[in-house]
Amino acid sequence: MASDDKRIASGRWHPPGSSRAEPALLLGAGKTLYVRLEAGGDPVSFGDLARIEVSNRVGRVPRRITFADGSLFETEDNDAVDTWLKRHGKRGFVHELERFHPRLFVVVLAVFLFAGLIYRYAVPALVEVAVLVTPPAVTQWMASGTLLSLDQAVFSESRLPDARQTEIRAAFNQVAAFSARGVSGYNLNFRHGGVIGPNAFALPDGTLVITDELIELAEGDMDMIVGVLAHEIGHVEEEHSLRQLYRAAGMAGLIMLIAGDVGAAGEDILTNGAALMSLSHSRDAENEADRISVELMAKAGRDPRAIGRFFARLEEKLGLDGDSSFLSTHPGTAERRQAIDDHARAIGAGGN
Repeated sequence: MASDDKRIASGRWHPPGSSRAEPALLLGAGKTLYVRLEAGGDPVSFGDLARIEVSNRVGRVPRRITFADGSLFETEDNDAVDTWLKRHGKRGFVHELERFHPRLFVVVLAVFLFAGLIYRYAVPALVEVAVLVTPPAVTQWMASGTLLSLDQAVFSESRLPDARQTEIRAAFNQVAAFSARGVSGYNLNFRHGGVIGPNAFALPDGTLVITDELIELAEGDMDMIVGVLAHEIGHVEEEHSLRQLYRAAGMAGLIMLIAGDVGAAGEDILTNGAALMSLSHSRDAENEADRISVELMAKAGRDPRAIGRFFARLEEKLGLDGDSSFLSTHPGTAERRQAIDDHARAIGAGGN
């Protein structure tokens, strides 16, 4: 054995094309590896670093070194093989991992970027197409499913007296009569809001929900209550609710696409989250619903500025950052209240 030869590990040598195994030693001379049988004699396999193939390290699985002639040396001394590989500039599986991580980061970044582009551009376009082709039966099914999810996750039965519900429903019908759908196009529901608190929202089939907490916050001002409901009529007439339901479903679908199988619990979270997300609308949609509220209230002979006064009441009672409130899904800013007053003046409406 030459003076610069160095024993690396002991193991088993398999001749080319044979399953026979013989005890052997793996030795190294510079960047050359060779195998000598423990029984002695000349090397039975040899090759330089560029021509051999070293298997990746996987736990305690024996390491396999394949030579160009097809012979194979197998050893359980993974540490010895790693030490030799590192010394000669080939770092095996650890090195592959280090090269793989940047690629993995780029892939993950690309996936999220692609998902963001889908949500920003593809989902809105698909939403508009879906709105155009959705039959009434589907909107009824979607609305019932959303309300069922919210009833299970958030709401409870209204505690408002029947007489008060009847009074509010009569005032609402007075305003709804001037809408495109008419009174028969809407179904007003009362719920105890729970964690959502003061809120009202509309579903795409004309189902409207108002919480006891919002009615209580109005402190007996019927114009405020009906102004809020007229605002929700605006969301239905402009199909904002249907668009938002599709958008929420698209977001849940994207999450499942990225995360894969999220399990039954995850699906419940996404379903309920999509239902809650459907309560929120864009600023443009909110402004459009405000204008419709002003117009419907004026036609019904009620205060067209009532929705703006209600926002002011909310801000006074709950604060601008009031969580779990009507403000969280219907942001009411000073600029928005000014726009309501301006529109009331533009259509020549009176009011308090």
